[in-house]
Amino acid sequence: MINHFYVTGLVLMALAGSANAAPKRAMAKPVKSAAAMTLQGLPDVAERVVHGVVNISAKRRPRQHPLHQFFGMPQPGYERRQPTRPSLGSGVIVRRNGLVLTNYHVIKDSEGIEVTLKDGRVFNCSVAGVDPASDLAVLKMVKPPKDLRPVQMGNSDSLRLGSPVLAIGNPMGFGHTVTMGIVSGQSRALGLADYEDHIQTDAAINPGNSGGALLDFSGKLVGINTAIASQTGGSQGIGFAIPVNMARRIMRDLLKSGRVVRGYLGIGIASVDGTMAKALGLKRAGGVLVESVEDGSPAEKGGLKAGDVILELAGKRVANARALRNRIAAMGKGAVARMLVHRGARTVTRQVKLGERPDFTKVRPGMGGGQGLPGAQTKPKGRLDGLALKPLNKGTRQQYRVPARIHHGVVVTGVAAGSAAARAKFQEGDVIIEVNRKRVRNMNEFNRAYNGSSAQVMILVQRGRRTRFLMLRK
Repeated sequence: MINHFYVTGLVLMALAGSANAAPKRAMAKPVKSAAAMTLQGLPDVAERVVHGVVNISAKRRPRQHPLHQFFGMPQPGYERRQPTRPSLGSGVIVRRNGLVLTNYHVIKDSEGIEVTLKDGRVFNCSVAGVDPASDLAVLKMVKPPKDLRPVQMGNSDSLRLGSPVLAIGNPMGFGHTVTMGIVSGQSRALGLADYEDHIQTDAAINPGNSGGALLDFSGKLVGINTAIASQTGGSQGIGFAIPVNMARRIMRDLLKSGRVVRGYLGIGIASVDGTMAKALGLKRAGGVLVESVEDGSPAEKGGLKAGDVILELAGKRVANARALRNRIAAMGKGAVARMLVHRGARTVTRQVKLGERPDFTKVRPGMGGGQGLPGAQTKPKGRLDGLALKPLNKGTRQQYRVPARIHHGVVVTGVAAGSAAARAKFQEGDVIIEVNRKRVRNMNEFNRAYNGSSAQVMILVQRGRRTRFLMLRK
């Protein structure tokens, strides 16, 4: 598109010059725009960097039968019905010693991983490290050749909306392919991994491009292509890439210690939208509400409290919960996080020395609860629609495993499906301890606080070992 308008401009300039200039006077040569000069250099860039992108082929291991998994009893004929399937993807050579960056999902549950260079040479690879939480993996060529041409890493933070980019990969198994587009969005979350901050691009990305390179126009790596949004399975102009700055940090940790060491606060968080901002007395949406603070966590030691709103981290505004989580994780263990916090009617500064994020792959007891129980009261008089409550006593404390440090509140014993309580995401076993920042000790206090509140109601509940704010409109 840029090239098209540039050429059209030359034609119009030539016509104008013919009409107005003196017949014997030579017309001045038009000065080429920076955009046009950049486009003219693209073939050189593409021909150079394409040698740093590899095709990845691997074989998926057969899926185990559930009985085999639990009892060690192979089912006759099962693996014959589940043959090994090839997996195709892309990767980027980032070091001369044969290190290759790619997506974790490209090589997950695979064996016999091979990479193919642009010139057709094939090399075996081992897995140097994986990080499913970000969908990244690092491979190591077993016997790398001496003439590898790695791609230089750039700075993904320098990208802006509209920045031109190239995508190189192995789409549809056709081999090395180059497409061009722009950065059409930033900081996207797809729900495919725990830590996401994707670059969105309209450069054509198709199946097989996963793990390939997203490059700026100078040929520097700015992202690892990872996913597309499509109704057909092919490119529809919405592709996503992991920023290279995130990938660089993860690769460094994997090579150094075999795992990714992420920073950890120990808080439950929620993004502050317009409704929550009004309830909290904030002038605008934005920031992150601290819903809970874990006992003995770095956040507790640093003075953070449930109900705080984190507005800034290291002098920069915090847009939402995902942004805070990513930034804290990237800071790493031992870093000091300086935060500007809204607390009540004032702002305070807190400095927290970060710990290391623990493994949360196992569900902790008491962290969940049922919803939509058929026995819940549908319209309890004087209370929130769909909510059944009981006093916090010895029986309910034992039944719902309420922590001993919770001395007051009322227990949610049922939530009617489709009710206002269900829409507000109450769960059986929640202990309501505050309504609009007012302490609730029993059902009468809950009724008074709820009925006396405005249209925006903010309710603090204890759920397992954590607290959480639930927002609703009356």
